Amino acid sequence: MTSPRILGAIGAVALSSVVLAGCVAKSEAAAADGLTVRATDTGCEVSDAAAASGTLTFDVTNAGADVTEFYLLAEDGLRIVGEAENIAPGASRTLTVVAQPGEYFTVCKPGMIGEGVGRTSFTVSGEAVAIDGPDAEQKQQAVDLYAAFVKDQVSQLVPEVDDFVTAYESGADDAARAAFPQVRAYYERIEPIAEALGDLDPRIDYREVDAVAEGLDWTGFHRIEKDLWVPAQDALNADGETPAWQDWAPSTADERAAFGDQLVADVSEVYDYVHSAEFVDALTTQGITGLSNGAIALLDEVAMGKITGEEDWWSGTDLWDFAANVEGSKMAFSLARDFAAAKGDEGAALVDEIDAGYAALEESLAEHGSLAAGFVNYSELTEDDKREFTDLINALAEPLSQLTVTVLE
Repeated sequence: MTSPRILGAIGAVALSSVVLAGCVAKSEAAAADGLTVRATDTGCEVSDAAAASGTLTFDVTNAGADVTEFYLLAEDGLRIVGEAENIAPGASRTLTVVAQPGEYFTVCKPGMIGEGVGRTSFTVSGEAVAIDGPDAEQKQQAVDLYAAFVKDQVSQLVPEVDDFVTAYESGADDAARAAFPQVRAYYERIEPIAEALGDLDPRIDYREVDAVAEGLDWTGFHRIEKDLWVPAQDALNADGETPAWQDWAPSTADERAAFGDQLVADVSEVYDYVHSAEFVDALTTQGITGLSNGAIALLDEVAMGKITGEEDWWSGTDLWDFAANVEGSKMAFSLARDFAAAKGDEGAALVDEIDAGYAALEESLAEHGSLAAGFVNYSELTEDDKREFTDLINALAEPLSQLTVTVLE
C-alpha cells in the first residue's frame, strides 16, 4: 500500500489528457470493431479477449474513484504497445493502436502507481499488418512508447521503494532483504534515465567505493544493503583492499530513518522528472537514436558492474540487476528494431544477429534462475559461468554498437 509520504511527493504532478495513437494501417487492413474497457479501482474489464490484427480501438471508461491508466502490453509484460493515461473518474478516453498478430496483456493502473490491476491475456490473430506513415511520425511513436515504458517502471518503483524502506526502518530485515533485489529491478531497467539527472543516481545507486572515491556522502540502495547484509569481520570492501568494518558501524534507528527517507525522496524526484515536459522534450530531442543508445548503455551497465559481482557486493544479488538491465536494453532495442531492419539486407542481418545475441544471453541467465523465482547468489557462479556471461555480452555488444549508425543511415 502506498504511504502518504509518497503520495504527497507526487500529488503535485499536473494531470493532462493524453491519448497515444498508433500509426494508420494500410487501407486493406480492416479496422477491428471497437473494444470497450471498464476500469475500476480493483479491475480492468475488456469486452473481448481477442481481436483480428489491424487497427484496434479501446474505448476506456473509468468507473473507479481514482485517476487511472489503461495499457496494452506486449507478451513480455514490459513493452508498452499503447496507453491511455490520466483518465479521471467518470471520464472516458480512446486508445487506438495498430496491433500485429501475437499475445498481449491488458491492464489498468488506478492511481497511476504500482503494477496495476486486472491484468488479462489478449490475443491478436490474423496476418501481419503493414504500416504506412512518414518515417518521422513512426520514430516519434517509438519514442513516445519508450517514455511510457519508463513512466510505468518508475510508477511501480515508487510504492515498492516505500514498502522496502518501511521494512528497513522498522527493523524487519528479513522482509527488506527479500524485497531488495526485486525493488531494484524497476530501477535497473531504466537506469540511464536517472544517470542523466546529475547527482541523483549517485545518491540512489552509488557503491561505497565510488562514493568514497568522489568524496560524496554514501546513501541509497547500497548503503542500506550493507546494513541488511552485515559484513563479516574479515570482509573487504569492493576495492578488495579496505576492511569492510573500517570507519563503519551498523546504522542506528535514527540513521536508518535518514537513509530510508532520503531514498524515498530521491525516487520521488525521479518520478517527478519522468512525468515532466522536460523529460518528454529530452527524449524527443534524442529521437530514435536515444533508444538505440539506451539499449547499448544498459548492456554496458552489465559489462562494467554486474558481470564482476561488484554491484551488490554485500547481498550477492547481482544477477537480478543483470537480468533487469538486459530486459531494459532489449526493450529499448525492440522499439528501434524495425527501423534498422528496414535498411536493406545488412540492416536485416544486423537485427537477426542482435536477436540471437539477446536469446543466447537470456538462455544462459535462465540456467541460474529468474527475476520471478529468484537467482542464485553471485558467489555461487563458477569462473566458467562468469566467462560464459562475458563472452555472450561481448558477442551481443559488438552488433548492438552498430545499431545507432544503422538506424541513421
